[in-house]
Amino acid sequence: MSESTNTFAVARRYVDAMKAKDFATVASLFADDIVWHQPGDNRFSGSRHGVGAVNDMLGGQMAVTNGTLDVQVTGAPMVNGAFVALPVHFSAKRDGAEMSMDGVDVLRVEGDKVAEVWLFSADQQGEDAFWGAG
Repeated sequence: MSESTNTFAVARRYVDAMKAKDFATVASLFADDIVWHQPGDNRFSGSRHGVGAVNDMLGGQMAVTNGTLDVQVTGAPMVNGAFVALPVHFSAKRDGAEMSMDGVDVLRVEGDKVAEVWLFSADQQGEDAFWGAG
């Protein structure tokens, strides 16, 4: 299997699990030493190292939003070697505030695992305001 074909296969499993809200499968696709780059200037911003730190951050986001955080992949995965770009739309509610915007998730795949993730938001200031300071 070529690198791009494998990357696409991992991305497809990731997309399918996200669509199904099967977060256990999403987490199982993370490399033990995954690096997650959360953009912006808010309580969740910064780089997380390791599957435990990433899962803690994602769990924190779900807790703050009472489980309303929703990420939907809105287009086909775009693959370039070990990298895949996923157009997404994400939304959430918390404490009377709402967030709904487009973004791009970029994954770097090693073997059959997601080794690194970069997130991009269409309105980073709006996202920062929604999550609040750390």
